[in-house]
Amino acid sequence: MIAALYVDAKGCYANLPGVDAWDVTRDARKYDGPYPVVAHPPCARWSRMAALAEWKYGKLQGDDGGCFAAALHAVRTYGGVLEHPASSAAFRAFGLPKPHGSGWQTHLDGSCTAQVDQIAFGCPVPKRTWLYVVGVPFDALPSLPSPSRVREVGKGWERISKRARSMTPTPFRDLLLSLARSASGTR
Repeated sequence: MIAALYVDAKGCYANLPGVDAWDVTRDARKYDGPYPVVAHPPCARWSRMAALAEWKYGKLQGDDGGCFAAALHAVRTYGGVLEHPASSAAFRAFGLPKPHGSGWQTHLDGSCTAQVDQIAFGCPVPKRTWLYVVGVPFDALPSLPSPSRVREVGKGWERISKRARSMTPTPFRDLLLSLARSASGTR
């Protein structure tokens, strides 16, 4: 069993055998094991646009109600993978190593990070993403496509809905689930 945290109740994790999906009604901040996780914590308060949202709407940068902290705790406690947009300010705020280059980078604490572009997994537009993985042996890490050099903003983004932009392509979901299945709990 894998726990999928902060997912859409009607999205690609819903009703999937072997997956315990935690949508907004279940409040993933309360997840207390025992399964490895795939965590998709909300990213709006950590993104490049967070400063504009703070200025325009008064929504404070980094104020996600503790979602990223809870997701990070779950990954570090039960193993699995946390994904967030490339250049997420949460990585810096929580002292996570920033992925660089292509492929997996291993770190002294046993975690691994990588940058991927979800366009390689069927996303209709470029969507660079950082992965933080805990509890997965290095030899179990799959090879990854090289990050796209295409700009994230530009052609395509304005033509798809916010919901479509936030969706996880099925092949990317399958990669994340495979990582979580390879994870051993780290308690």
